[in-house]
Amino acid sequence: MDDWRHAGFGLYIHWPFCQSKCPYCDFNSHVAARIDQSRWLTAFQAEIDRIGALTRGRILNSVFFGGGTPSLMEAATVQGILDRIRATWTLANDVEITLEANPGSVEAARFDGYAKAGVNRVSLGIQSLDPDDLRRLGRMHSVDEAKAAIAIAQSTFQRVSIDLIYARQNQTLAAWRDELLRALDFGTSHLSLYQLTIEDGTVFGQMHARNLLRGLPEEDLSADLFELTQEITGAAGLPAYEVSNHARPGDESRHNLIYWRMGDYAGIGPGAHGRLTLDSARFATEAERMPVPWLDRTLTAPGSAEHRDRLSPEDRASEYLMFALRLREGASLDRYAALAGQPLPQITLDEVIELGLVTRDGDRMRTTETGVMMLNGILRALLADRRSA
Repeated sequence: MDDWRHAGFGLYIHWPFCQSKCPYCDFNSHVAARIDQSRWLTAFQAEIDRIGALTRGRILNSVFFGGGTPSLMEAATVQGILDRIRATWTLANDVEITLEANPGSVEAARFDGYAKAGVNRVSLGIQSLDPDDLRRLGRMHSVDEAKAAIAIAQSTFQRVSIDLIYARQNQTLAAWRDELLRALDFGTSHLSLYQLTIEDGTVFGQMHARNLLRGLPEEDLSADLFELTQEITGAAGLPAYEVSNHARPGDESRHNLIYWRMGDYAGIGPGAHGRLTLDSARFATEAERMPVPWLDRTLTAPGSAEHRDRLSPEDRASEYLMFALRLREGASLDRYAALAGQPLPQITLDEVIELGLVTRDGDRMRTTETGVMMLNGILRALLADRRSA
């Protein structure tokens, strides 16, 4: 039951607040006129104490401040959280401490304080280098502010990642090529490149349902944009190590690799998810989504704002395969079989290999360039037939 040790142990801290809600965003983020950061710090520390008691003796490999917009946190709040983390767990010698940031001038002004608190990696939500598309995406920063924030981040933190969204309205292959090359010129060691998806419950989702979101790419163009992305980043020395994430070798996001390699991670904050192995069982955890109820319940009775479900061997094996096949390194067939209690169905495995969607090299199974764009179908085929293995 120590399967999580394949990937390590991480901690996710969710800061749920933003200055405004982007029209494409379906994350658990909220706009608030006033935030009592001292109360939030106390609540985060209480949860760190609670999780620490459950995971005593573990080495902590990563901390990730996500959101929302964590760069709206005061440096003192980040410092207080990291001080309590250091007092609770032994940190790995190469611990990665990431904070997501927007490139506005207010957030960038806090970078030095975050670095002094112990943050050693920042992920900047640039999203676009086109002024018109920044406005369409509801971003509050300008292209110049984005460039300035990247420069400040590179002079402040050991490692910097930038996020971009592509397959945007009316975006051509030529325009995306130019934008991606400009992004690579910044010289960051990590890029997260996401195709725009229209999610239910977002402003874009509502507009799309009313046929008001024009110019979205057809399926063939989306596939061409994806292939172009792989070609350009690979040539630049930042190949994809996961479907949407690209890095120089050695600069992959260690925290996200814990997710994708199915390690353990504790989620703290409104709506935060986690996966924890406790008393020889693996649990999925999910916190109360709304900020005020989460805060009040956590301050009065730590742990009461979290729901916990025990995962079956089948659930664990399915999750492992789903995430591992997103990675360039692929999945271990032996590890899958150990989790599921049986191997993948050989007949179906042979079929997806024959179709050129998957390759097998000994114990490792990997998706091909074609297969990665058909991942959901591969998973449905492999997991639907496993009882006949």
